[in-house]
Amino acid sequence: MSRFSLSDRAFERINFFFVLIITIIILYPLIFVISASISDPQAVNSGKMWLWPVDITFDGFVRVFQNKAIWVGYRNTIIYTIIGVCFHLFMLLPAAYALSRKELMAKKFFLWFILITMLFNGGLIPTYLVVKSLGMVDTMWAIVIPGAIGAWSLLVARTFFQQTIPDQLVEASKIDGASDFYLFIKVVLPLSLPIIAVMALFHAVALWNQYFNALIYLSNENLYPLQLILRQILILNEVSASSAASLAGGAQSFAEQVKTASLVKYAVIIVSALPLLIVYPFLQRFFVKGVLIGSVKE
Repeated sequence: MSRFSLSDRAFERINFFFVLIITIIILYPLIFVISASISDPQAVNSGKMWLWPVDITFDGFVRVFQNKAIWVGYRNTIIYTIIGVCFHLFMLLPAAYALSRKELMAKKFFLWFILITMLFNGGLIPTYLVVKSLGMVDTMWAIVIPGAIGAWSLLVARTFFQQTIPDQLVEASKIDGASDFYLFIKVVLPLSLPIIAVMALFHAVALWNQYFNALIYLSNENLYPLQLILRQILILNEVSASSAASLAGGAQSFAEQVKTASLVKYAVIIVSALPLLIVYPFLQRFFVKGVLIGSVKE
């Protein structure tokens, strides 16, 4: 006799069908962009290429990687991401753990103060003036320091510590003579790998895709992150295509420029997203556990 009733099996099939549809919706744009980046642009624009590559060509990637600025952008973005994640976690985790402890004085005041920042901020101009007055304009720190501790990240990490680190463990450690610093380093952090992985991934994605802060605070091209370099490449290709179109008798040149611009457009998407797509599977098992536990409301 089956363990599942007819309604249970029907519900399971509906769930399977629903998840399959969602998976297709998520995967199709990714597969399309990958295929379009190595397909003939004419096939892409005419609709002949709708899933798998057609007339494979790697000219887009060749042109992207021939640009020396790409490697400068990669170097800068990797530096910003690694240093930024370390700095963000260094600031975030102790603050979240402190807010999770019942013995913290004025805890409600600090929580309300943090919640207010989720609704209101000083605005772009005051923020720029603060960054400028601190001497961080045209430096790496203009990318790393602003937004180091997000209110949402702080609240999720705090909830994780509350749900995962029992008071009995803290009390037992203190009875054994452990200081708060020793307790946090030797006991709390080893038990908090899921939330550390989640916060590292969230902040790494934000830093890797950093665009607006770099556009506002950086004018030195040697400090540009990858996203700003890719923006320049796309703009230059669009300008080149427009310039070619304005030239008399330049129909062939215009066609080549448009073809190159289309290839480059999809190639830069892959170039910028590929590192995160490679890293995510290694953090996924921590990601699910950390988010589920950290998002539980008190």
